[in-house]
Amino acid sequence: MATKQKMETKGKKKARLAVKILIIIALVIGILAGIMAITNVVSNSSNSKFIMNSLKPVAYEHQLKPEVDKNGNYYFVTDGDFKVLQITDVHIGGGWLSTGKDTMALNAVAAMITAEKPDLVVVTGDVAYPVPYQAGTFNNKESAKLFATMMEKLGVYWCMCFGNHDTEIYSYFNRDEIAAMYQDHEKFKHCLLQKGPDDVDGACNYVVNVKNSAGDITQSLFMFDSHSYTDGDYFGIKWKYDCIHENQVAWYKDTVKQLTRENKGAQPKSLAFFHIPPQEMRDAFEEYKKAGYKDTENVKYLYGIIGEGGELICCSNYNYGIFDAFKENGTQGVFFGHDHLNNMSLNYKGVQLTYGYSIDYLAYGSSISKFGRQRGCTVITAHPDGTFDQAQENYYQDKYVSVNEKEEVDLEHEMGEVTGGISNPLADE
Repeated sequence: MATKQKMETKGKKKARLAVKILIIIALVIGILAGIMAITNVVSNSSNSKFIMNSLKPVAYEHQLKPEVDKNGNYYFVTDGDFKVLQITDVHIGGGWLSTGKDTMALNAVAAMITAEKPDLVVVTGDVAYPVPYQAGTFNNKESAKLFATMMEKLGVYWCMCFGNHDTEIYSYFNRDEIAAMYQDHEKFKHCLLQKGPDDVDGACNYVVNVKNSAGDITQSLFMFDSHSYTDGDYFGIKWKYDCIHENQVAWYKDTVKQLTRENKGAQPKSLAFFHIPPQEMRDAFEEYKKAGYKDTENVKYLYGIIGEGGELICCSNYNYGIFDAFKENGTQGVFFGHDHLNNMSLNYKGVQLTYGYSIDYLAYGSSISKFGRQRGCTVITAHPDGTFDQAQENYYQDKYVSVNEKEEVDLEHEMGEVTGGISNPLADE
């Protein structure tokens, strides 16, 4: 009996000790979380001050302003060229570990927008990068808010397509919540993001039109949500990426039909923007590569390289027919990001497929901030006759005057020639 009492007493002591240990652990976690939250507030405050005190509105001679049609779509009116600037993979961490690199990213984007003076900026995903071991936070809204605040300070109209990192499974806010923040027109009146129909997958499926003074659509700009991961790869560590879904393809086709009716029966020419490249980009490059990096019947090379290690193109294993729909419905060019060291543009079966220059100072390891040949923007000029031109522009040109001094990069060394592209000093990181 005494032995039993001793065992019960010993068991109670162990239980009390376990409770105490759990309480101590919870207190430590709470204290660390509090310190991190305070540190992140201070860090983001410094970048907010940089935006508000150092950046100036873009000096437009005549800035086009969007209107809203009867279907709720934004449109611009011009009888001249319409200039679009594609920015991609900005990767703002929004935490105490990424403060300095966040400033560098904001500085670069602001410099290029200020110099180019585009009618519209389209960001093809990954504004936010809430990966805690590199950013120091799970709060993806702070990153998004910093970027939107900068765009508002610059006074430039812009669109957003979500990337895989904008709303990670472990980040605090989901796509609908971040979309709602961007659509707060009292705070961010220059953001033209629209969530899109509720019965269509994703949170950024919408169209922006360019019209002439006669009311004809000269170019439609389609934005898509290419989603994040598939097949249980919730953290993206297996690189099982998603793509544009079947109901999004149907939405696109229906929208083209609607716009055609509005356009006096003439199907408008269009451009498409999203984050994760379509399978056809991989198909096109493999055909080009197999031909000895020479043009084929299906593939015509325009510019750029596939610089990812092993000439990798990270697309989905799924394909619901968006490329075929593009071919059949007047889409001439498709612009995306995702693979930061790829910036190739290929015409595949009549559709121009283009990787945008990235901004990333954070996600690709310690060397990415000083590796500069991939950092820049894509300038797209839509002409009144429905045609378009495009050019990639590297950030490290004299015409892009930044508020803070640009980091030193060795572009000449980076441009070492190899078959089909350039050498990749980051491949082994």
